[in-house]
Order: sequence, then C-alpha cells, then structure tokens
Amino acid sequence: MLFHGKTALITGASRGIGRAIAHALARQGMQRILLVARNAQRLETVAEEVRQLGAEAIVLPVDLTDPIRANVVIARAWQHHGPVHLLINCAGVAYQAPFLQAKLPQVQSEISTNLIGLYTVTRLVARRMATRREGCIVNVSSLMGKVAAPTMATYSATKFAIVGFTQALRSELAPHRVRVVSLLPSLTDTDMVKEFDWFRGVQPSTPDQVAEALVRGLNQGKSEIVVGWQSHAALWAQRLVPWLVEPMIQLLAPTKPAQVRQRPVRST
Repeated sequence: MLFHGKTALITGASRGIGRAIAHALARQGMQRILLVARNAQRLETVAEEVRQLGAEAIVLPVDLTDPIRANVVIARAWQHHGPVHLLINCAGVAYQAPFLQAKLPQVQSEISTNLIGLYTVTRLVARRMATRREGCIVNVSSLMGKVAAPTMATYSATKFAIVGFTQALRSELAPHRVRVVSLLPSLTDTDMVKEFDWFRGVQPSTPDQVAEALVRGLNQGKSEIVVGWQSHAALWAQRLVPWLVEPMIQLLAPTKPAQVRQRPVRST
C-alpha cells in the first residue's frame, strides 16, 4: 500500500494502539492524519507528536456513540481535509468482569462504542470511498475475536462481531476497489493491561509492535493481520486441536475472580 501523500483517519487515536498507528503512518510518509477520540486534550498531544514526525494532524474530538454528532464531524472532515484513503477503526472500550457480575451499563457501553461507533464511521467513509473507487478500511478486532476469553464475554462478543462484519464488508466493497482488513492483536501493553487481571503466561505486545505489524501487513496485501507469535499459536491450535483450546484458556485464566472494572479503557 502507498502511504506517501495520502490521508488517514484513525479512531481511538488518543492513546494506545491508535496513537502508535498514527506515529507509524506519519513515519511512512502519510501526508495528513485525522485523529478521532473523545478526549480533545489527549488528541492535541498526539497531534503535536504526529506533526513532529512530518505529517499534518487534524484533531476531531467526538463521541462515536452519538451517531448524529459523529456523522456531522466525519462529513465535515472529509469535506475540508479529505478524501480519506485509509480508515483505521481503533476506538473501543472494555470491562473485565465475570458474566454473572457484569453490569448492563458496561455491556451497553462496549456494544455502543465497539460496534455502533465502528459501524457509524465505516458507513459514512465507505460510501465515499466506493464512489471514488479507492480506499482501505482497517477494523481493529482482537485475538479475542477468534478465541473467546472468560471474564471478557461482552468484549469477546463485540470483537467476534467485528471479524464477521469485516469479512462481509470485504466481499461487498471489493467490486468498488475498496480494501477491507482486520487487525487482530493479542494482549497489548496499554491502559487495559494496567486495569485488568492478566491471563497467566501471556506475553503482551507493545502498541508500537502492533502498529509495525499493521504497516507490514498492509504492504504485503494481507486481509487479516494477526499480531504476535502467541496469537498465531492460539489460532493454529484452534484449527488443529480445537478440543484443547477451551481447557487451556481456563487453565490460563486469572486465579482470582475479577472485579468489575468501572473505568472504561481504550483497548484493542
């Protein structure tokens, strides 16, 4: 994929993987990067970092769970700074809790941001890309979009949904010359790691490693980008010995029942 002189829009760009992707794209010669997240102050910090790397940065603070406001902001951004050649859907929230202790507001928050927010932005941008017959959409799912994890039932459900949505969209948009890619990181060293009880034996990736894997995968023309050897091993195990995967996950799960995390964190 050619990055030089292009425009990218990244949701969830204020921290973690979204921020690292913004840095990586700037280093690749992306001309303009539109940064989307709720927190304007954090976005300004990332924007300054992107500018120091040689790219133009546009800050677009908006809550993607508000479809009307999100539509207005993204449409104006396309009008004034577009067209968008690369969309990275990275915004997401996660709560960790045993299913029997999960609270409905947290469940609704995960679904609203991880799915409805992603759908809102994708629908708006994909229509314009299809008209222009060019573009690439990257939906950030997770290894938990392939292998579900205890204490993360709703998060896993949203990430499974993103994988299915991406596969369907890939077929639908291919005739319009719009490429659709899924990115599947495993545990990543972001705010989520600081908040959650870790699964034993899992070695986290850094946000920079995820961003580098994304750039490599896009350059190699991959439609599904799996990050890290542990993710590849888990997916191979699921294909070859599926009966062994669930007992293994239960063995690696946190030993103490997780408490509901009240603060949402940007995650993969």
